[in-house]
Amino acid sequence: MTELFDILANPAFWVAVLRIATPLILGTLGVLLCERAGVLNLGIEGIMVAGAFTGWLAVYAGAPLWGGVAVAALTGAVLGLLHAFLTVGLALSQHVSGLGITLLATALSYFGYRVSFPKVSTPPTITPFAEMDWLGIPVLAQQTPLTLLALLAVPALGYVLYRTPLGLAVRMVGENPQAAEGQGVSVAKVRTGAIVAGSAFMGVAGAFLTLSAFNAFFFNMVNGRGWICVALVVFASWRPGKALLGALLFAFFDALQLRLQQSGGAVLPYQLYLMLPYVLSILALVLVARKASYPQALMKPYRKGER
Repeated sequence: MTELFDILANPAFWVAVLRIATPLILGTLGVLLCERAGVLNLGIEGIMVAGAFTGWLAVYAGAPLWGGVAVAALTGAVLGLLHAFLTVGLALSQHVSGLGITLLATALSYFGYRVSFPKVSTPPTITPFAEMDWLGIPVLAQQTPLTLLALLAVPALGYVLYRTPLGLAVRMVGENPQAAEGQGVSVAKVRTGAIVAGSAFMGVAGAFLTLSAFNAFFFNMVNGRGWICVALVVFASWRPGKALLGALLFAFFDALQLRLQQSGGAVLPYQLYLMLPYVLSILALVLVARKASYPQALMKPYRKGER
């Protein structure tokens, strides 16, 4: 118990929590935006890998760090456009399309890395984003600008969804596309725009790993974070504020298990510590998901004029 208190009282622990949460926040917002418009995007895992690779490669080639972020966002948007074409334009299975994009984006990223660096055994490095020492808030001062961007994106997306005509249109096509069409809203255009924008968020989430958390690209670095984001959207009941809470909760458990491993010695198998954030998150998900109100048109293809 004393060890747990010492961990929680250490500011470095909360710095780690926010750092771990950053890609989850961005990725969850991306999934949330897609699903609010009625489209499931299981391509997030591959989009994050592609964003991590292309953003890092752009910086390695000489682009500024924010240029790398822009490249990652553009990569995500292009993959999102492909997903929109398959699911909105052709009304194909959202599950199959998303999983296909994950496989495609991941394979292309790994292939691109091998082609770019055929004889390199150690991943080349870049100079990542520096910490924001100029901020007066201790925990934020040890973060990078992408963490601040993720935190600001939460209220920004909440405002757009609930305080603007565009957000109303997004929610309408996710709840009742027939009614939206009756009001003159183009369901295809709104859904496509939401998928593209949401996928750009996912690309930036991946770029955080190579441009902030680390300084290189290596295989399997996304490590299932995309699937965690899909689950966090359900935990959040498709609301940006709760999405932030869910990402912080998972990051809290993850940072805690790392420190428990370091302080626990060989008393317990390390696998039990690795399970901790997932088991506790699943428990929280089960408790919350029972009361979750999902978009009524989620995963339902829509063709103009159909009733």
